[in-house]
Amino acid sequence: MIDTVIYIFLAVGVFFNGLGSFGLIRFPDVYTRLHASTKCTTFGSIFTSLGVITYGFYHWHVDSASYGVLAIHAFIALLALVITNPTGAHAIARAAHRSGVYPKRAVVDKLKEKGDLSD
Repeated sequence: MIDTVIYIFLAVGVFFNGLGSFGLIRFPDVYTRLHASTKCTTFGSIFTSLGVITYGFYHWHVDSASYGVLAIHAFIALLALVITNPTGAHAIARAAHRSGVYPKRAVVDKLKEKGDLSD
């Protein structure tokens, strides 16, 4: 039973990571590529990490205490990923906009209209 849950977590994670890779190749500009890769890979990595955490806690309870360390490390890595992935994406998008890379086919660019490119 628990193996099925772990496999579902891993399958969902791999699916969304693949979707993010497809979006990175397919979309036209840096902003949509960044959006696809960040959102999908964050979501996919959450599910992959949940699979590892579930595996670790289950085997910690059944087999050995060393699996608990695996689960704890996966949880810490998940927290770091959830914090740094959106922050890094925001920094990359801001740097791209400040460098003069504008979105393709953008209807409204509020930063360009205001001239607000300062800190």
